[in-house]
Amino acid sequence: MRRSEVLAEESIVCLQKALNHLREIWELIGIPEDQRLQRTEVVKKHIKDLLDMMIAEEESLKERLIKSISICQKELNTLCSELHVEPFQEEGETTILQLEKDLRTQVELMRKQKKERKQELKLLQEQDRELCEVLCMPHYDIDSTCVPSLDELNQFRQHLATLREKKASRREEFVNLKRQIILCMEELDRTPDTSFERDVVCEDEDAFCLSLENITTLQKLLRQLEIQKSQNEAVCEGLRAQIRELWDRLQIPEEEREAVALNMTGSNAKVRTALQLEADRLEELKMQNMKKVIEAIRVELAQYWDRCFYSQEQREAFAPYYAEDYTESLLQLHDAEIVQLKNYYEVHKELFEGVQKWEENWRLFLEFERKASDPSRFTNRGGNLLKEEKQRAKLQKTLPKLEEELKTQIEMWEQEQSMAFLVNGQKFMEYVMEQWEAHRLEKERAKQERQLKNKKQTETEILYGSAPRTPSKRRVLAPSTPGKVRKLNTTTMSNAAANSSIRPAFGGTVYHSPMSRLPPSGSKPVVTSTCSGKKTPRANRLGANKENLELSGSFLSARTFKGFQI
Repeated sequence: MRRSEVLAEESIVCLQKALNHLREIWELIGIPEDQRLQRTEVVKKHIKDLLDMMIAEEESLKERLIKSISICQKELNTLCSELHVEPFQEEGETTILQLEKDLRTQVELMRKQKKERKQELKLLQEQDRELCEVLCMPHYDIDSTCVPSLDELNQFRQHLATLREKKASRREEFVNLKRQIILCMEELDRTPDTSFERDVVCEDEDAFCLSLENITTLQKLLRQLEIQKSQNEAVCEGLRAQIRELWDRLQIPEEEREAVALNMTGSNAKVRTALQLEADRLEELKMQNMKKVIEAIRVELAQYWDRCFYSQEQREAFAPYYAEDYTESLLQLHDAEIVQLKNYYEVHKELFEGVQKWEENWRLFLEFERKASDPSRFTNRGGNLLKEEKQRAKLQKTLPKLEEELKTQIEMWEQEQSMAFLVNGQKFMEYVMEQWEAHRLEKERAKQERQLKNKKQTETEILYGSAPRTPSKRRVLAPSTPGKVRKLNTTTMSNAAANSSIRPAFGGTVYHSPMSRLPPSGSKPVVTSTCSGKKTPRANRLGANKENLELSGSFLSARTFKGFQI
């Protein structure tokens, strides 16, 4: 049994005791029955009124609770709808009082969430307003009168994070562009002209609107300044080249050049003005030294003719080169020709350098070929002969390969240009074949000369005997009696034919007596021939190997000196 029920029964018992006590009092007092009845009615009325009042109060409380439940349910449904959450559902059976309490608690919680979301939305909108003002972008589209959902708030936060990143990126780009613009303006010696340029250069960085349009305008401004800077640099570089060219043509002293060159570095407006003044001064000086300048240009023309492998006919085609009337018009013709020739060389520089490389290798190859036919190379020391042979063999492989590469490049160039590529007035491959043919003819001519020389040498040796191939020390003859001399002379004369082939082999020397067969009346000594009409074995070997007997470009032959045959 509930305590309330127990308490109700105790209340009834108490009421019963009270009535009994009243009856006992009334009995003792002697109150008549009718008055007892009246008094009991009064007691009943008081008790009934009290209970009715209490019941009314409780009924009122019940009504208030029911009304509160209804109000809370309505507000809760509205809040759930605004907050985009599921409606509140009471779990299980519950009393009116508990239901009202739960609903009221839930409503308070929902109100708090609504307030927090509204406050966060307001804060996010303020941040969005600041960022959009800096970036010059429209505000984020969200209904500020409604309570935002959690997804909407999350999207708003992500949007703001994107705006912050965009702001940081644009600010970094703006600072970089501003720095480059200021440098270009300083280089060009230029001040900001428009209000936009003044906002960029002079105003605070935080006050600048980082809109996409402004960033694009900044980029365009920087490109314009860079173009002006590049044009200025090109003009300054052209003036410097013109000044150097005029220095060379006018033969300006080095001291004067250095004094001027110190103030000619860079490309700002001040330097450009100084360069222009120097160029104007030199141009005026050039007009005063017309002949000297034209001759300097002619030297340069000759150098470019050589680089471009111009033939004599091509060089003579420029008639002003040979004119002697040094006028301004002649100078202009020379200037135009040197500019055209420089451009021609630069356009075909790769081909000309390839031909020049072939020319250098060809000259080196001819030098090695010349050394290879020189017998004195066998007397070298230090291994030079081996090095030369290796280089010569390498060139023999390199030259044809280089010729093929140049042939391919020239054919492609001729197809693109629809004209022939000439070297010294003829096609390159014809020029190469002509050089090889000239080399072959030269070798053939040298071979024929060598054979003719060997033939004459062999005939001389057959007639007069061969000479020693290597120098030998003169023998010091001890004093001897005339008899011994005559004996030696007799022996020599008798064995002349046999010894004519032995002496060259051993390098020996036989001395004939000066007393035998004196030349009549001071004429040349008469040399007795030692040949017997037949070739000796030595003579046969000489005939067979006459091309291998060459030493230092000629053969050593027999000599007669005051009666002595060496």
